[in-house]
Amino acid sequence: MRVVNLSAAALAAVCFGAIAVKALADDVKDGYKGVPRTFLWNPGSIEFTDTTKYKKPGPWVIGFSNASISNAWAVANLHSVQYAASQHKDLIKQLIITDANDDPNKQASDIQDLIQRKPDLLIIRPATTALDPAVARAMKSGIPVVLNDREVSSQNFVSLVNADDWSLGRVQAQWMAESLNFKGNVVMIAGIAGASPAENRIKAAKEVFNQYPGIKILDVQYTDWSPSKGKTVVAALIQKYGKEINALWADHGLEVMGGIEAFIDAGWKDGEMPMTFCADFNGCLEQAVKHKIPVLDYNYPPAMGGWSVEVALKVLQGIPVPKHYVLGSDIVISKGHETASVKADRWAEDYVQAGKDPFWVVSSGIPNYDPKTFKAE
Repeated sequence: MRVVNLSAAALAAVCFGAIAVKALADDVKDGYKGVPRTFLWNPGSIEFTDTTKYKKPGPWVIGFSNASISNAWAVANLHSVQYAASQHKDLIKQLIITDANDDPNKQASDIQDLIQRKPDLLIIRPATTALDPAVARAMKSGIPVVLNDREVSSQNFVSLVNADDWSLGRVQAQWMAESLNFKGNVVMIAGIAGASPAENRIKAAKEVFNQYPGIKILDVQYTDWSPSKGKTVVAALIQKYGKEINALWADHGLEVMGGIEAFIDAGWKDGEMPMTFCADFNGCLEQAVKHKIPVLDYNYPPAMGGWSVEVALKVLQGIPVPKHYVLGSDIVISKGHETASVKADRWAEDYVQAGKDPFWVVSSGIPNYDPKTFKAE
């Protein structure tokens, strides 16, 4: 596959450079005292993939190899894929969906089965980076691959559609470090070992924490992005470290919903629980606000499922697509807990949706989304 830097990419890079210079000037002007914004929000290089060789007449058959629907975020991501496909019935003849139940071996088999059915394109949400050989087989057979949510260990794909794991990890860690006045103990919990969102966010957070000698990481544990397992893991961490814990870093809000319950069950009072992080789910923020926990929310929108479909359709039309298509996110912080480097786009207290289901997610990309009643052709 040939990757080319098009004029749009070059223009974007130039524009970013100009924006960065202006941002530095504005920082001086407005008295900004935080770390360089170019570190927290570094977008990396901008590459576009030439998709000319994949252009073909429609309507098309698209396969979606899904890692699983083992948590509410993954369900919303699947629904986003289905919703987007239903909006393009004139272009999509058939959408074939497989579910690997978080088993990389099963997913490798799923992908091989899909290859044999000769779809026009595959959207793959890899269980782990170990799916790289299966993705490579699809590409070698002439079937373009668009990755959804997670990476593989090589660049042998057409486009990756997700939000930025690196800025998510850096921003929340910087916020925690500054909130602790650069001195305190952090426990870290994450999703599935080997899944790129978990591993990249941990690495990004450690990039920040390691800059401050006063910040000590007490432990790192995985929760499979499960509220119940999150509760079990955090309960064990509380048992081991008790009041030594000053901050609960997490790579997502799913496990934090259970983590907050563990602190409550252990007898921690409102206003005493360590600062933490939420993402995507109303229940996590609702608990944090109710129990007066300093919180930062940085959404990782499951709407990326639908955007994967949009990118796939561009590929099949021969339109250049970004090698990495990054969705944006708002920063949501509890009132009174902004720091020098991390400011709020919205306040957590205003962002919470009272009366909504704990697993309701605002960033699904589906109008009036309700996972319990969602239907798509």
